[in-house]
Amino acid sequence: MTLMGSGDMEAVKVKIADLAALKERGMIITVGLGSCVGIGLYDDNTKVGGLAHILLAESAPYKNRDGALNAAKFADTAIPELVRKMESLGGQCRRLQAKIAGGSQLFPFNKTGISVGEKNINAVRRTLKELNIPILGEDVGGNHGRTMRLFIHNGQVKITTVGKGEIIL
Repeated sequence: MTLMGSGDMEAVKVKIADLAALKERGMIITVGLGSCVGIGLYDDNTKVGGLAHILLAESAPYKNRDGALNAAKFADTAIPELVRKMESLGGQCRRLQAKIAGGSQLFPFNKTGISVGEKNINAVRRTLKELNIPILGEDVGGNHGRTMRLFIHNGQVKITTVGKGEIIL
């Protein structure tokens, strides 16, 4: 997580395998969503928002390795960790709503089985469903990278794609 100067608005940059949460104002941004998936969560009641940039779907294959596991790296661990962080700011899981972006297949020559992007999308959807967090909007799949911005004051998510412009979720 990196703070960026943006006038009077706090802007937090979330890198790959990272997450952040803010309350009431500011913006959280992540760039370079290719096969990775960005998950924006928002509690409209308390104006608490969070964003995770996951790299891989499942943590289980990596849990037996030496060293600490980066929870923000995987869909199945990042989303619960983001919920905990948001709850520490006053958000409540039962009120959270999600917007997701990414999960592209940037290298179309890989035609064997399901792509990393598709695995990531499926894992994000499954984890959100397990936590009873509805997905209100998404911009997933395809073969292009994205930038995702979550505006904390209203929960709006802007997705910017090179050559395709901007959409609002």
